[in-house]
Amino acid sequence: MNGTVTAVSSNGGYSFTKPNRDSVTLLAGLGVEGDVHAGVTVKHRSRVAQDPTRPNLRQVHLMHEELFAEVAAEGFEVTPGALGENITTRGLDLLALPVGTLLRIGEAAVVEVTGLRNPCVQIDAFQQGLLKQVVGRDEAGNLVRKAGIMSVVRTGGTVRPGDPVAVELPAPPHRPLDRV
Repeated sequence: MNGTVTAVSSNGGYSFTKPNRDSVTLLAGLGVEGDVHAGVTVKHRSRVAQDPTRPNLRQVHLMHEELFAEVAAEGFEVTPGALGENITTRGLDLLALPVGTLLRIGEAAVVEVTGLRNPCVQIDAFQQGLLKQVVGRDEAGNLVRKAGIMSVVRTGGTVRPGDPVAVELPAPPHRPLDRV
Protein backbone atom coordinates (compact mmCIF):
# COMPACT_ATOMS: atom_id res chain seq x y z
CA MET A 1 0.00 0.00 0.00
CA ASN A 2 1.85 3.06 -1.28
CA GLY A 3 0.87 6.50 -2.49
CA THR A 4 2.23 9.82 -3.62
CA VAL A 5 2.30 13.35 -2.22
CA THR A 6 0.47 15.66 -4.64
CA ALA A 7 0.75 18.92 -2.66
CA VAL A 8 2.15 20.35 0.57
CA SER A 9 0.71 23.37 2.39
CA SER A 10 1.39 25.43 5.49
CA ASN A 11 0.39 28.72 7.06
CA GLY A 12 2.01 30.66 9.88
CA GLY A 13 -1.28 32.34 10.83
CA TYR A 14 -4.75 31.09 11.63
CA SER A 15 -6.87 30.81 8.49
CA PHE A 16 -9.03 28.07 7.10
CA THR A 17 -6.96 27.43 3.98
CA LYS A 18 -3.22 26.91 3.70
CA PRO A 19 -1.20 28.05 0.70
CA ASN A 20 0.63 25.41 -1.32
CA ARG A 21 4.42 25.34 -1.00
CA ASP A 22 7.29 23.84 -2.97
CA SER A 23 8.18 21.88 0.17
CA VAL A 24 7.50 21.70 3.90
CA THR A 25 9.83 20.59 6.64
CA LEU A 26 8.48 18.23 9.28
CA LEU A 27 10.02 18.59 12.73
CA ALA A 28 10.04 15.56 15.05
CA GLY A 29 7.55 15.97 17.90
CA LEU A 30 6.33 19.35 16.63
CA GLY A 31 4.75 19.26 13.16
CA VAL A 32 5.26 21.42 10.07
CA GLU A 33 7.95 24.05 10.51
CA GLY A 34 6.37 27.52 10.54
CA ASP A 35 2.79 26.20 10.59
CA VAL A 36 0.39 27.66 13.13
CA HIS A 37 -0.58 24.15 14.32
CA ALA A 38 2.98 23.00 15.07
CA GLY A 39 3.82 22.33 18.70
CA VAL A 40 4.05 19.79 21.49
CA THR A 41 0.70 20.82 22.99
CA VAL A 42 -2.62 21.45 21.22
CA LYS A 43 -2.77 24.43 18.86
CA HIS A 44 -6.24 24.18 17.35
CA ARG A 45 -8.32 26.93 18.94
CA SER A 46 -11.15 24.66 20.09
CA ARG A 47 -8.66 22.27 21.75
CA VAL A 48 -6.73 25.12 23.41
CA ALA A 49 -10.00 26.44 24.89
CA GLN A 50 -10.71 23.00 26.42
CA ASP A 51 -7.23 22.30 27.81
CA PRO A 52 -4.07 23.97 26.46
CA THR A 53 -1.81 21.41 28.17
CA ARG A 54 -3.04 18.38 26.19
CA PRO A 55 -0.58 16.76 23.77
CA ASN A 56 -0.87 17.81 20.14
CA LEU A 57 -2.09 14.74 18.27
CA ARG A 58 -2.93 16.96 15.26
CA GLN A 59 0.55 18.13 14.22
CA VAL A 60 0.19 17.18 10.56
CA HIS A 61 -3.12 16.96 8.66
CA LEU A 62 -3.20 14.65 5.63
CA MET A 63 -6.00 14.49 3.08
CA HIS A 64 -6.60 12.19 0.13
CA GLU A 65 -6.88 13.98 -3.22
CA GLU A 66 -9.62 11.54 -4.25
CA LEU A 67 -12.00 13.43 -1.93
CA PHE A 68 -11.80 16.46 -4.24
CA ALA A 69 -13.27 14.48 -7.16
CA GLU A 70 -15.96 13.05 -4.88
CA VAL A 71 -17.16 16.49 -3.74
CA ALA A 72 -16.74 17.92 -7.27
CA ALA A 73 -19.37 15.41 -8.41
CA GLU A 74 -21.74 17.20 -5.99
CA GLY A 75 -20.84 20.65 -7.31
CA PHE A 76 -18.06 21.71 -4.91
CA GLU A 77 -14.62 22.94 -5.92
CA VAL A 78 -11.87 21.95 -3.51
CA THR A 79 -8.14 22.11 -4.22
CA PRO A 80 -5.07 21.08 -2.20
CA GLY A 81 -4.68 23.15 0.97
CA ALA A 82 -8.19 24.59 0.71
CA LEU A 83 -9.47 22.57 3.69
CA GLY A 84 -6.38 23.30 5.78
CA GLU A 85 -4.43 20.11 5.22
CA ASN A 86 -0.63 20.06 5.23
CA ILE A 87 -0.08 17.07 2.95
CA THR A 88 -2.35 15.99 0.10
CA THR A 89 -1.91 12.41 -1.12
CA ARG A 90 -3.06 10.24 -3.99
CA GLY A 91 -3.42 6.46 -4.10
CA LEU A 92 -3.84 5.79 -0.36
CA ASP A 93 -7.03 5.00 1.50
CA LEU A 94 -6.03 7.21 4.42
CA LEU A 95 -9.38 6.82 6.19
CA ALA A 96 -8.99 3.02 6.37
CA LEU A 97 -5.61 3.11 8.13
CA PRO A 98 -5.52 2.02 11.77
CA VAL A 99 -4.25 4.13 14.66
CA GLY A 100 -0.46 3.87 14.95
CA THR A 101 0.20 3.41 11.22
CA LEU A 102 3.54 4.89 10.18
CA LEU A 103 3.70 6.82 6.93
CA ARG A 104 7.21 7.14 5.50
CA ILE A 105 7.16 10.22 3.31
CA GLY A 106 9.95 11.17 0.94
CA GLU A 107 13.55 10.45 1.86
CA ALA A 108 13.35 10.71 5.65
CA ALA A 109 10.07 11.94 7.17
CA VAL A 110 7.89 9.59 9.23
CA VAL A 111 4.50 10.48 10.71
CA GLU A 112 2.34 8.32 12.97
CA VAL A 113 -1.40 8.34 12.34
CA THR A 114 -3.36 9.41 15.45
CA GLY A 115 -6.94 9.71 14.22
CA LEU A 116 -9.52 11.40 12.03
CA ARG A 117 -10.00 15.10 11.54
CA ASN A 118 -13.27 16.16 13.08
CA PRO A 119 -14.57 18.71 10.57
CA CYS A 120 -16.49 21.68 11.92
CA VAL A 121 -18.88 24.34 10.63
CA GLN A 122 -15.98 26.41 9.28
CA ILE A 123 -16.17 24.12 6.24
CA ASP A 124 -19.63 25.51 5.47
CA ALA A 125 -18.24 29.06 5.76
CA PHE A 126 -15.71 28.02 3.09
CA GLN A 127 -18.44 26.55 0.82
CA GLN A 128 -22.03 26.28 2.03
CA GLY A 129 -23.17 22.64 2.22
CA LEU A 130 -19.66 21.15 2.07
CA LEU A 131 -19.81 19.90 5.66
CA LYS A 132 -22.54 17.42 4.67
CA GLN A 133 -20.21 16.08 1.98
CA VAL A 134 -17.34 15.39 4.38
CA VAL A 135 -19.41 14.18 7.35
CA GLY A 136 -22.26 11.76 6.88
CA ARG A 137 -23.63 8.39 7.83
CA ASP A 138 -23.11 4.97 6.32
CA GLU A 139 -25.88 2.45 5.63
CA ALA A 140 -25.76 1.27 9.26
CA GLY A 141 -26.15 4.82 10.57
CA ASN A 142 -22.54 5.14 11.76
CA LEU A 143 -20.92 8.57 11.55
CA VAL A 144 -18.37 8.81 8.72
CA ARG A 145 -15.74 11.56 8.70
CA LYS A 146 -13.96 12.04 5.35
CA ALA A 147 -11.94 15.27 5.91
CA GLY A 148 -8.59 13.54 6.32
CA ILE A 149 -6.43 12.16 9.07
CA MET A 150 -4.20 13.64 11.74
CA SER A 151 -0.70 12.57 12.71
CA VAL A 152 2.37 13.36 14.78
CA VAL A 153 5.91 13.63 13.42
CA ARG A 154 8.18 10.79 14.55
CA THR A 155 11.12 11.58 12.24
CA GLY A 156 11.65 14.95 10.62
CA GLY A 157 12.42 15.63 7.00
CA THR A 158 11.51 17.64 3.94
CA VAL A 159 8.35 16.70 2.03
CA ARG A 160 7.67 17.74 -1.56
CA PRO A 161 4.99 17.07 -4.18
CA GLY A 162 5.88 13.86 -6.00
CA ASP A 163 7.41 12.21 -2.93
CA PRO A 164 6.41 8.59 -2.32
CA VAL A 165 4.39 7.62 0.75
CA ALA A 166 4.97 4.11 2.14
CA VAL A 167 2.59 2.60 4.68
CA GLU A 168 3.79 0.55 7.65
CA LEU A 169 0.89 -0.95 9.59
CA PRO A 170 1.17 -1.48 13.34
CA ALA A 171 1.07 -4.94 14.86
CA PRO A 172 -2.46 -6.35 15.24
CA PRO A 173 -4.97 -5.98 16.66
CA HIS A 174 -5.64 -2.84 14.64
CA ARG A 175 -7.68 -0.01 16.16
CA PRO A 176 -9.88 1.89 13.71
CA LEU A 177 -9.45 5.65 13.50
CA ASP A 178 -11.63 7.91 15.61
CA ARG A 179 -11.70 11.69 15.86
CA VAL A 180 -8.83 13.46 17.59
